[in-house]
Amino acid sequence: MNSISLLVAETIWNQMESTHSVSDDQLSILHTLFGKNLERATRIVDQKGVKKISAETTGRSIFQIVGESRRKEEYLCFPEHYCGCYSFFYDVVNRGEQIYCKHQLAARLAVSLGTCDDVKVSDEQLAQLLAKL
Repeated sequence: MNSISLLVAETIWNQMESTHSVSDDQLSILHTLFGKNLERATRIVDQKGVKKISAETTGRSIFQIVGESRRKEEYLCFPEHYCGCYSFFYDVVNRGEQIYCKHQLAARLAVSLGTCDDVKVSDEQLAQLLAKL
């Protein structure tokens, strides 16, 4: 995906964040950019599978995303940089076929729509969570 596509996506995320809603046209553009991963991300968001875990003192945060499988695995991710899922390493890092995995997209969608569950933890608890990465 080229930098123009990323700029288009970022513009749409910002528009969605300002209104906490998404139009059919915006969804169509995002689907063109991200394909099946966007469809999967919308299902995760619809099922309330996105938590933003923030440290009380520092405000640092990470997202915890519930997967779609029957096992309901939870993945830690930074929406623009990293996800602990297999697809991130296989499709994004190794093969370069995707720019984001579905969990990263779910986090971006939930933040933009204002639908993620905000969880406050101590700085120590967040550090322990991050140490698992």
